[in-house]
Amino acid sequence: MLQVDIQKNIGSFSLCSRFEADGGIMGILGESGCGKSMTLRCIAGIERPDRGRILLDGEPLFDSERGIDLPPQKRRVGYLFQSYALFPNMTVRQNILCGLKNEKAKAKRNEIYGQTLTQLELNGLEDRRPEQLSGGQAQRAALARILVSRPRLLMLDEPFSALDSHLRVQLQMRMLELLRELGGPVLLVTHSRDEAYHLCGRIGVMGNGVFLTCKETKELFANPENRQAAVLTGCKNITGARKTGEFELEAPGWGVRLKTALPVRDDACAVGIRAHYFHPRSSGNRFPVRFTGQMEEPFESILSFHYEGQAAGTPDLWWRVPKGKISSPLPAELGVAPANVFPLYQ
Repeated sequence: MLQVDIQKNIGSFSLCSRFEADGGIMGILGESGCGKSMTLRCIAGIERPDRGRILLDGEPLFDSERGIDLPPQKRRVGYLFQSYALFPNMTVRQNILCGLKNEKAKAKRNEIYGQTLTQLELNGLEDRRPEQLSGGQAQRAALARILVSRPRLLMLDEPFSALDSHLRVQLQMRMLELLRELGGPVLLVTHSRDEAYHLCGRIGVMGNGVFLTCKETKELFANPENRQAAVLTGCKNITGARKTGEFELEAPGWGVRLKTALPVRDDACAVGIRAHYFHPRSSGNRFPVRFTGQMEEPFESILSFHYEGQAAGTPDLWWRVPKGKISSPLPAELGVAPANVFPLYQ
């Protein structure tokens, strides 16, 4: 188990990371600059927190009160950088063997090297240098260099950001299979909701240096709870709101009151509705609408609209419709079921 409770100030930015990860793949989801990578660097020992502690399987990697700060090489934490950080003047073989420098027995070193080469499908690439590798090959070579050292914790920092979009899903599926085979705890930093959803069993959401929430993946997407998590999980329709009943919110900007299936706390500050949850035949909340635009995507259309009585100057709402499913004429009303209305909090 990994336990993190640290604080670090860098100029005007304050990092306050507090979470636990116990096996499986845990995602850290957040916008650029929110402190995701800094959290990994502190766990790896590259950065030193100002105070707090980091425990891995009960062993302190860092403890400011006890004066413990293990150097990176003694933490046995594998860190896959966003850039992969392969040594450009070395071949794939040489890069991987760098991870085995502490293994003195030549036979054992060769055995681990051969197994890892096969596991990551790098056979035939041993003599290539990094500039001769594709993005996926470079990623696997960098991961192999980490894995041969048998880390207790593996951390991946935006592992797919350097890849072409058409390769990402394929490589995500291969990475998921590989990580399941390896076992052990994994931390994956990303700003992509799709990556987090595909790969992670649990997700922590960060904003402005702070962990805002941490939930099982499907639970987080079903009920993001706070505004930042709603944005990061793909909620395009969000506006300020206030509680008007145990299961009701008023959204003044939209000019509507919305029923919700979830009890509304007194500190509700906003309401969110996902774009694909609107439907002309919904039996829930129904309101007259005025359509304002349409944009085509490869497999769906995005229609923008206002509620009747919506305040001037407020953003359009989005409705995502599969291709060929738009009725003509466009509906005069759109509805949304209470189960798909999300009360949001600070």
